[in-house]
Amino acid sequence: MENNSNSILTSIKKLLGITEEQTDFDMDIIIHINTTLTILNDLGVGPEEGFVIEDSSATWDEYITDRRKFDKIKTYVYLKVRLYFDPPQNASLKEAMEKQAAELEWRLNTSAENQEGSENEVDL
Repeated sequence: MENNSNSILTSIKKLLGITEEQTDFDMDIIIHINTTLTILNDLGVGPEEGFVIEDSSATWDEYITDRRKFDKIKTYVYLKVRLYFDPPQNASLKEAMEKQAAELEWRLNTSAENQEGSENEVDL
């Protein structure tokens, strides 16, 4: 199997500590990824028409073209999927992950709002 590090599913599985060859939890992870992508869409991030993945063929490049947001988005998707799929048993670690996700959510939303505002400005 070819290593597809740009694959959304494969890269999130890797961050979760799951190898590409392990497919037992793919459907669960895909559902959580799609939920998170929907949240991002509600925040104004990603393609306007939304984005869903069905397998490992969907790539980050298809989802986001703004390289400045790439790492924030990838980290946010990982944190949310981890919290849905395999939440830490340690309450302090779980709370820290939730705070990180909330901060990234705020930053991505603020960035999206600022981008919308600059697109709506009229040059005089």
